[in-house]
Amino acid sequence: MATPRSRRAARYRDRRRRAQHRARRLAVIGIVAVLALVSLLLTAFGSNSPERVAATVDLTPIATGVPPQPEILATVSNLQIRLPIAGEAVTAIGFHGSDAGAMELDPVGRQANEGLLARLWRRIAGSNRQGPVWYQLEGGPGTEVLAVGAAPGTDVYSPVDGTVVGITDYVLSNRTFGARVDIRPLDAPSVIVSMMHLRADPALTVGSNVKKAVTKVGMIVDLTSVERQALARYTQDAGNHASVEVHDAATQVTP
Repeated sequence: MATPRSRRAARYRDRRRRAQHRARRLAVIGIVAVLALVSLLLTAFGSNSPERVAATVDLTPIATGVPPQPEILATVSNLQIRLPIAGEAVTAIGFHGSDAGAMELDPVGRQANEGLLARLWRRIAGSNRQGPVWYQLEGGPGTEVLAVGAAPGTDVYSPVDGTVVGITDYVLSNRTFGARVDIRPLDAPSVIVSMMHLRADPALTVGSNVKKAVTKVGMIVDLTSVERQALARYTQDAGNHASVEVHDAATQVTP
């Protein structure tokens, strides 16, 4: 015959078994939930580093005589930097830092290679920036330099309305590779927009007036013999590009 003490002990053991079973079930549910969340994140956001496509120059179209649509790529203060190359010829768009005193640009659009946590936060917060897709490039943190990729020989147009105030040689490794074209924009005369990695158009002279997406300023030169170009990680070619920087006119130094 069971005594009150034995019945209490039996009830205690039964409660303890039920608590252990609940704990094990919760642990299993927690593990399954974590695995499901990780799988969902990997499916939704993919890998942070896109694979490099084998370099080739044959797949990149060369646009000549084709002006771009006036799409905004970046802003700095009240100045808008427009697409300088016909869209069908653009291989990729990137930004990187600079220690040459350039002003920081505010990219328009969505960063394709942002970190997983940043993408997750943007998804949770409901932020979905419209505009061109761009990449943060190696070469220093920051967005002082805009790189618009295209094949050598592709026409490059002015990204702003303004006046040409300088055309100088662009020198790398003691060799001249095209020119740097400096433009004083009408919308922000206190700054200078500098374009590099291009051969200046023969019709362009100091004092020439230029219009965004209308005036040809030159064509892209091939720099693969002198430097490894960071944009190549995100293109199907060697990563040649037109480069755009904005400097304070008061501190602008012509090389």
